[in-house]
Amino acid sequence: MKPLVLVTSDVVQTGGYDWHGAIDTYLKAVSEVSGAQPIILPALTSKTDFESILRRVDGVLVTGSKSNVFPQIYGQSPTEKHEPYDHDRDGTTLPLIRKAIARGTPLLAICRGHQELNVAYGGTLQTEIQENRGIMDHRAVTHPDQDVRYKIAHTINPVKDGLLARILGNAPIAINSLHRQAIDRLADGLSIEATADDGTIEAISVDGAKAFALGVQWHPEYWAASDAVSKKIFAYFGSIIR
Repeated sequence: MKPLVLVTSDVVQTGGYDWHGAIDTYLKAVSEVSGAQPIILPALTSKTDFESILRRVDGVLVTGSKSNVFPQIYGQSPTEKHEPYDHDRDGTTLPLIRKAIARGTPLLAICRGHQELNVAYGGTLQTEIQENRGIMDHRAVTHPDQDVRYKIAHTINPVKDGLLARILGNAPIAINSLHRQAIDRLADGLSIEATADDGTIEAISVDGAKAFALGVQWHPEYWAASDAVSKKIFAYFGSIIR
């Protein structure tokens, strides 16, 4: 039997309904590269029975999203620059992250998920980082072709012999970049696994976690079938949940 991977969802309003869903690139990366069966978790906040669900799955994938974590959760005042929000996702994914790691369920967190991992442990985020002196523009280019938007954009530097380096090696690696927010204060209990040349935190791990727990700021799911770096991450994730 294939291992089961729980995939977080966003709440999107369309046609007069609230839809709970995940972008198919995440689902395909789990299915085709990790060799697992993805299962989407609806964002039902406190109505979610986390313990029952986590007993039945082998891993958790926390996806990226257009929405951002509501800033009041990490002690900041909301502004237009912090939008858009998905409160139901916040209320579901943040406790899911803490419970999965406490239980020892392997976890891979991507983009918003990477930021949520930091917030779940008490860290903070910064929005519109490209406005800061010395910080490059990490946002995606405006283009109708998704392949262009998700193109490999810059290099990052793994921490020597860290968790990410054990998967990808210690040398700089090339990744894509589609974010305007980033980790500001790193939460206690987390460690930096990689940074960009401008100092932006690009990957983190959980100190003393019972199982694999990694957050990455970029989008390996998009090129998981063809890019060597992206493929290694999802293949490794698949290997540890078997």
